[in-house]
Amino acid sequence: MNSPNRNMAIVRAVREQKRSPSKVAKHFGISRQRVYQILNAFDAGGAQAVAPKSRAPHTHPQAVPDKLRADIVTIRRQLTRHGLDAGPETIAFHLERDGKRSPSTSTIRRILAKEGLISPEPKKKPKSSFIRFEAAMPNECWQADITHIFLADGTRVDVLDFLDDHSRYLLSITAASAFTGPQVAAELTRLITTYGPPASTLTDNGLVFTARLAGRKGGRNAFEKVLYTYKIQQKNGRPGHPQTQGKIERFHQTLKKWITARPPAKTIGELQEQLDEFRDYYNIHRPHRALGRRSPHHSYTTGPKASPSDNPKQEWRTRNDIVWDNGKVTVRYAGKLFHLGIGRAFKRQKVLMVIADNHVITSLAETGEVITEHYIDTARDYQRPYWKQGDPPQGTK
Repeated sequence: MNSPNRNMAIVRAVREQKRSPSKVAKHFGISRQRVYQILNAFDAGGAQAVAPKSRAPHTHPQAVPDKLRADIVTIRRQLTRHGLDAGPETIAFHLERDGKRSPSTSTIRRILAKEGLISPEPKKKPKSSFIRFEAAMPNECWQADITHIFLADGTRVDVLDFLDDHSRYLLSITAASAFTGPQVAAELTRLITTYGPPASTLTDNGLVFTARLAGRKGGRNAFEKVLYTYKIQQKNGRPGHPQTQGKIERFHQTLKKWITARPPAKTIGELQEQLDEFRDYYNIHRPHRALGRRSPHHSYTTGPKASPSDNPKQEWRTRNDIVWDNGKVTVRYAGKLFHLGIGRAFKRQKVLMVIADNHVITSLAETGEVITEHYIDTARDYQRPYWKQGDPPQGTK
């Protein structure tokens, strides 16, 4: 039988192989006196007496006390039950906030794993491998997106949110059965009025955010018109590449985890109350790991803010149409369809419209004669002509 006990090997070399203590001492690199001590100990107590002794210290000053271990497990379970982040870094924060000693995050992770509260993920990509992109100042970039949450009866509800890239401050979060382009633009305008215009926005390529993948049939949509008005730079992620909007995508995980831990809302109004409660917790009370455990509200409200510096180009496009019998044509502006009065005298005639933002000049396609000029007023559907056929008025509108 093989034995890892060196002392027993020494005993057997002398007693069973009949080798001299001097040769055995030389073979094992110890003194002859040590060989005799091992033999005497074996004679007195048998194999157990010469078994290797542990070199571990009798006391462990740095060991985590049982009470602290229990606190770590309790905090983990409480945070998880309420749908909150419950990682080792968050647990360490709560321990320090309560005036308790916090072990290293690796020690907390081992305690949680031993209790069966987390599972190792060896294939998970380490966070150190990610390349981080973060705006340097508040209002340097706002991320916006639309996700969905289900009510108690299974009804799907859209949730629109705006997040400041630098501070992670949740500027707004709104629930609705669905969002149109003008609704999203109206919310952006409200936020600009409240917080000031950002230097840029970052969104996906949804039609409520950009018309660039729609063949530009209607020019800029309502969201893009607001950006143009305030000289805000527009950024869009590459189609099929949500990692570009990584912060707001990760934010949605936090949101849905928090929502799932509560009874499902029965109505959109009830869901909005939950979202308002979450916004208050997320902005003010929740420590953010990426912000050095500061709150988004603290990071957003301290220090200077960025402002727009983009100089967007004027939008030029043309449209061919036929005047209806009622003397009108249509044109899409800021994502909405408007009716332009041309005059019944031109019914069923082909016209060419040259459009520069909200300024439209209409001419007969066959002769090139300019017959009307319009300035689109988004507050009304029907657009009266600024002037009709003949010499244009002096000056500008």
